[in-house]
Order: sequence, then structure tokens, then C-alpha cells
Amino acid sequence: MELPLPVKAVDLALSTIAPYRRSDLEARLQQTRARLLDDRIRVLVVGEFKQGKSMLVNALVSGPICPVYDDVATSVPTVVRYAAEPSLTVVRHVEGPDGTPVEQRAVRTDVPIPELADAVARHVVESFNPGNRERLRHVEVGVPRHLLQAGLEVVDTPGVGGLNSVHGAATMAALPTADAVLLVSDASQEYTAPELEFLRQAVRLCPNVACVLTKTDLYPEWRRIAELDRGHLRTAGIDAGLFGVSSAVRWQAVLTGDAALNAESGFVELETYLAERVLGQADLLRRRSTVHDVLAVTDQLADTLRAEKEARDNPERVQELIRDLTEAQARAAALKERSARWQHTLNDGVADLNADIDHDLRDRMREITRLAEEEIDSVGDPTRVWEQLSTWVQQQVATGASANFVWATQRARWLAQQVATHFDDQREAVLPALKTEASAALGSVREMKVREADSWSLGHQALTGMRGGYIGVLMFGFIGTMVGLTLLNPISIGAGLLLGGKTISDERRRVVARRQAEAKTVVRRYVDDVSFQVGKDSRDMLRGVQRDLRDHFTALAEQLNRSLKESLTSAERSVTTTREETERRLGEIQTALAKLERLQQRVRTLTPEDEADRAAAPAAARPVALAR
Repeated sequence: MELPLPVKAVDLALSTIAPYRRSDLEARLQQTRARLLDDRIRVLVVGEFKQGKSMLVNALVSGPICPVYDDVATSVPTVVRYAAEPSLTVVRHVEGPDGTPVEQRAVRTDVPIPELADAVARHVVESFNPGNRERLRHVEVGVPRHLLQAGLEVVDTPGVGGLNSVHGAATMAALPTADAVLLVSDASQEYTAPELEFLRQAVRLCPNVACVLTKTDLYPEWRRIAELDRGHLRTAGIDAGLFGVSSAVRWQAVLTGDAALNAESGFVELETYLAERVLGQADLLRRRSTVHDVLAVTDQLADTLRAEKEARDNPERVQELIRDLTEAQARAAALKERSARWQHTLNDGVADLNADIDHDLRDRMREITRLAEEEIDSVGDPTRVWEQLSTWVQQQVATGASANFVWATQRARWLAQQVATHFDDQREAVLPALKTEASAALGSVREMKVREADSWSLGHQALTGMRGGYIGVLMFGFIGTMVGLTLLNPISIGAGLLLGGKTISDERRRVVARRQAEAKTVVRRYVDDVSFQVGKDSRDMLRGVQRDLRDHFTALAEQLNRSLKESLTSAERSVTTTREETERRLGEIQTALAKLERLQQRVRTLTPEDEADRAAAPAAARPVALAR
């Protein structure tokens, strides 16, 4: 397969700088090359249950990949990406002795395309894998499709079910990892409030968001619904395109090869959007980062050569040049020290973030616990509504954990920008790709279960009443005998009935109180487990960001320090050389500078003229480029 142009540009740069024996700069370009080859463009297909997401994915990739059923839904994400041969990879959690996931394990099998849907269904469909009892993280399907060959991967997510659902919260947490989001809604009705709220969140977290109106072949009024939806988007201030499609018509076009039918399906416009806006923008970002990295590396080499040329051309200014280079080299060396300002900003920022995120998570979980306990107190016997109550608690906890993780991701990116400002004057404002995978903590938490309620049958109530009534009869009967009445008299019998009823009532309240206490304990334990797991994931994510930024900026400081040190050494060496050596060296420098300039000119052609100018401009004159 032919290499992309950015990769070819990096290879050319590597061969050009090889004679300089700068292993640090070569390592930087090798990292750029690896990033270009490994980068994938992820498109999340999201939406409510039974809106046609799986069929949309199948129509996009022109193959029966995701299972489609009328009466059951998918419960595990399906990732469809390019592969030379059809394959199925199941990624599952491996549990430790205590039942919590300790690692992820992938099992890969080759499956013929006609059998892929059935093989995938055995893992992702709710009826085959109820409640995800197989502990799957996701399923990966590789197929040889031209649309996917450029690095596009399409993720069919479980039904959102509103922002307050567990699936919705999990999908929201995955938004920072996506390059594009397609919100799928069928043409039977206009957008609901949860769908609009989901879109508001999505446009804040993802660079490309589009809306897809499915099943246009089933609803003749789909154009009116589309206009109503566009009006809702404008009112909500959501900048997202809307595409009306029919997966059934598209599938028929694929089977018959009918171009007119394919155009009627609406998928041509959707594919154009994916090619131009999603793949095109990702390609532009890759080209821009390639231009920046190559120019940064070659500029360091060129600066060293120019310093040596200046020293040899103007011997009388050598001491002044050496003084300037010494000061610059001291500033670059200071960037490597632990006392550097950017190190303080990074360390203090991560410490503050950990405290803020932990407080935010605890605050959200405490509020959920308080509301749950109030609900338990108000409903009386919680066992009668436990299924609804536990579902509500799980939904609220999932939403809170997702919001906390998304906020942590946003704050981590903001911190990265703050650290980058310390390098603005050194032309190194571009950040590393900060990949923050969605937290899988909720899958590590045990289910909310209460032990079976104590029996409170009619027989048990009768025995309890008889016990209280017997005591009442005896007590008031003995009092009656003191005034000449028999043991069994109307007063003692009435008192027995009253005390029996009170005993039954007291026992019922005691049973309900015990059940309420147990339910509250289960809720607190579940919320505490979620807080523990999500807090651990957030801290791990922040530590990963801290390490990535520390290693990135330390490497930049070391590269800059070495370049200035070599410039200083060349300037000092120029003082002791003969005239013949100086003239020969000046010729070599001129040739090397011309070669580097030609390389830079070729690399700038990767981006449009205005993009190339921005990449070549000083860092202080351009915005910080923040990777997702």
C-alpha cells in the first residue's frame, strides 16, 4: 500500500537530517511517523434504542456487519474498521479473585463476511448476552472496505435511552475519544429533549457532530420532520448538519448496483460529509502537525548552521555571538530543571485537578445518596419498588460518573494549554496527542442487590397479633379479677384486640424500617464502590496526562538545549580555524542550508498556503494546537 504524503515527507526529512547524527531529532520524527501510521479517525454512531443505528452502519460499510433485530437491542459497542481479511475480535475484561476486572484480553478470529452478523450477534445482542454477563468491553470487526481504508473506524453504540441512562452516560464519557459523532434519530418524530441535550454536550466535546434522520422510506412526512429538527437545532444554538437517509434503499442499491437508487438513499451526502469534513479535517490536522514537526527539527539544525556561518563571516562579532548563545543555552538548560516554571505549573495543576475532581465526584455521589435515601423513606417498603429504585440509582450514578470524567478530561486539556504557554517563545506550542479513553469503572462495580425480604405473610401477622393479644387479655383480665370480673370479659377481650393490632402495626413498621436500613446500606455501598473505581480512573488519567506532558516538554527542552550547545561549540571552534578551512566550511554550510530550505519548501506544500504560513510562523503568533 502506498504511503500517505505526510509519511513520505517525514521519511525525506529523516534521510536529510541523518548526516547530522542528532538521535534526539530523529527520534522525534520517528514518533511523528508512527503517529501518522497509527492514527485512526473514530466516528461514534449514537442515538436512542431502535432508531436504525446498526442498519446505518451496515449501509455505510456495504456489508452485513452489525446484527439488526426488531425486538432486541445491542448492549455492547461494535467497532468496525479496515482489515485486509474479515476478522472478529472480542475484547473482554478478565476478572480477579474478588470479581473486579484486572485486565483486558482480546480474542481474534477470522470470520467470513456472510457469517459476520451472526458471529457478532452472539456477543453484542441483549438476548444472547443479557446484562453483558460475558463482561465484554467491545467487539472489533475488520472488513476490507474502501471507506475505512483511510483510517476511519465506525462505532455502533448501544441505545442511549436518554442522558440519564447507563448507556447514555457511557456514550457521553466516550465522546472525548471521538473525531466525529453521528446522532441517529428516525423520521417518525422530531427531536426529543434528551436528544437535544445530548447534542449540546457533544458539540462541546467533539470537533464534528452531524445528525442523521433514518427510515425516510417509511415516513412520507420526513422532510417536514427534518425542517422541524433544523429549527430545534437553530433554537438550541447547535451547529450540526442534518442528513435524511434510508438504509433499506441504500442496501437495495448495494445489492443491485443501481447508482440512481443509491443517490435516492441520501447516503451520497453523508459519505461526502465523512470524506470532506471528518477524514479531510483529520488529514489536514495530520499534515499540519507534520509540517510543524519537520520545520521545528530543521529549524534547529539551520539555526546551528547559521550561528556557525555568522561566526565565520564576521570574526569581530564572535564574542558577542558566543555571549548571546551562552545566555540562550542557559535559558534552555533551565527548562530541563525541576525548578522550571512549566514543571511547577504542571505539578501544581495536576494536584489541584485531583483535588477538584475528587471533590466534584464526591459531591455528585453524596447528592445521589441523599436523594435515594429520601426516596426510600418516602416509599415505605423499598422491596416493592426495588427494581425501579435500583435502576434509577444506577442511572444517576452513571450520569454523575460520566459528567465527572468528561469534566476531568476538559480540565486536563486546559492544563495542557497552560503548560504550553511557557514554551511559546521557544516555538514549541504544539501539544502531544492527549488520548483519554472512556472510563470503564461502572463495569467493575457489583450489582445492587438486597437480600430476600423476611416473610410477612398472613400467618406470620396472625401469630404476631395473637402474641400481643394474649398479653393484653392476661394483663387486663387479671386487673378485672380484682374487681370481681372473670379473666375473659369484654374489657380484657377488647384490650387484647387493641394490643394485638398494635403489635402487628409495630412489627410491620419494624420490618419496613429494617428493609429501609438495608436498602440504604446497599445504595451507600454501591455509590462508594463507584466513587472508588471512578476516582481511581480519573487519577490514572491525570497521571497519564502528567507523564505525557512532562516527557513531551522535557524532550523539547533537551532538543533545544543540545542545538544551542552545538551552535555555541561551532562558534567557539570558528575562532581557531585557518582561512582555508573557514572558506571550505562556509561552502559546506551554504550547501547544507540550501538543502534544508528545499526540504522545508517541499514540506510546506502539504498544507494550503495560509496553513503553511501559520505552521512556519513563530509560536507566539499562532494559537496553541490542542490535540484531542
